Amino acid sequence: MRAGGSRLRSVSIATAVTGLASVAMLAVSPAASAAPWNGLGYDPFTTKGSLYNISAAVGAHTSYALGYTGKGVGVALIDTGVAPVDGLTSGNVYNGPDLSFDSQDPELNHLDAYGHGTHMASIIAGRDVAGSPLSYLNPTRFNGIAPDANLVSVKVGATDGAVDVTQIIAAIDWTVAHRNDNGLNIRVINLSYGTDGIQDTMVDPMDYAVENAWKHGIVVVVAGGNDGTAKTSLANPARDPYVLAVGADDTQGTTSAYDDTVPDWGTGGTDARHVDLVAPGVSVLGLRVPNGYCDERNPTARVGDRFAKASGTSQATAVVSGEVALLLQRYPTMTPDQVKYQLMSTATSFPSSTTKYEGTGLTSVALAEFRKPEKYVQKGLVTSTGTGSIEASRGTSHVYDGVSELTGEFDIFGNPWDGAAWAAADVAGTVWDAGQWRGFGWSGDGWDARTWRSVEWASGTWSARTWRDSEWSARTWRDGAWSARTWRDGGWTDNSWSARTWRDSQWSARTWRDAAFTSVGWQ
Repeated sequence: MRAGGSRLRSVSIATAVTGLASVAMLAVSPAASAAPWNGLGYDPFTTKGSLYNISAAVGAHTSYALGYTGKGVGVALIDTGVAPVDGLTSGNVYNGPDLSFDSQDPELNHLDAYGHGTHMASIIAGRDVAGSPLSYLNPTRFNGIAPDANLVSVKVGATDGAVDVTQIIAAIDWTVAHRNDNGLNIRVINLSYGTDGIQDTMVDPMDYAVENAWKHGIVVVVAGGNDGTAKTSLANPARDPYVLAVGADDTQGTTSAYDDTVPDWGTGGTDARHVDLVAPGVSVLGLRVPNGYCDERNPTARVGDRFAKASGTSQATAVVSGEVALLLQRYPTMTPDQVKYQLMSTATSFPSSTTKYEGTGLTSVALAEFRKPEKYVQKGLVTSTGTGSIEASRGTSHVYDGVSELTGEFDIFGNPWDGAAWAAADVAGTVWDAGQWRGFGWSGDGWDARTWRSVEWASGTWSARTWRDSEWSARTWRDGAWSARTWRDGGWTDNSWSARTWRDSQWSARTWRDAAFTSVGWQ
């Protein structure tokens, strides 16, 4: 077992190497800084879940002192969108496509009315102001783990969080196809999502999708799950052996890992597959969406005017995605296998838990950066064929239109799911072609030009109504039509698409009041 004080040793190493850390500490020590915290609404030093404290716990402060802030590395956030709230408008957030049910409504297109994606985005790459690396050590300014990373929002979750597995897969496919567009260099996918599907990973379609991204040089960081029961199976696709599966850690408000614990709602694994490591995921203070779905239902989670306190492996996953961006700026030629090994082998275990819950322990990007990357390839793993059941991949997670659930071997357009044909198109690089996925549905062939910076994309733009009218009115699920509920005209009230909760596992009871995010697969 490794000593829990290694987090502090990493700072001393940085000081010895560069002399920068000691300079930085003068700017951030409580004694040296008399600035009020009222701009944040909390004390960044004493609040356990502040990103200032979390950054210290995982060694990100040392990264900033060494000049690493995630600059030049793209992180694709496949989630519920990102709202343009303060802290996410300083020029490093971009809109990819909106593949959600909201895409029919111009007032919701690309935006996050749910709140989950905004919270994740702020943890990964939020920042109040773009500045020098050392400026991110200033506790009076909010910033995420990798404040200079390019964050690309690929929206899949609707206003109430509703999302189908086929939308997740389409988003992963899109990210692979567009990873090098416009110089954004997408090297990381953050997937704070999972279903309770237990289909064999060797055939599961979602596992095939994340493995395909991995093979194309993208580190896929996935939430392990918040099951909190005796079940010993990670959420899908964290179950896949290739990805970097993340569990949640309670830091107890200290930078040492020795006193850390795994929350009782963390999903346990088996000797064969468990979370790879853990990161802070308890009472994390990220940006909120005022009057959003989660904000209205969890008013006690609000902290000050801008932030909300939330817990879950979702938050822990976002922390690790930020760390990966920092590490890839330091070592841009690292493969996903190397990144996974580097972070796992430098994590610090703690005595309160076991490997089945904590993996190799609390992650430290500082220790990972100080170790020269080794040649490493994951061996003995069997890749997925993607030819399994899409319904089995969903588990009990289904979207619902007020009449019936979307079930069976069909995508959200009602098209039959052909796993073999889809996997072959992935290999050929044709699964996305001229704005269509698998030959159906989406219009346009590029990015949305309406980003928060004045960026003109080289390729075509997505239309305001991403989903063609004919696809929504004519496509059926098997036998029935959409019950005259078009997604533009029907509104998003009682007759809208919504999320079916995890009925058996009681996921819906785990709100973000200090446990985990609510239902619908968002962890």
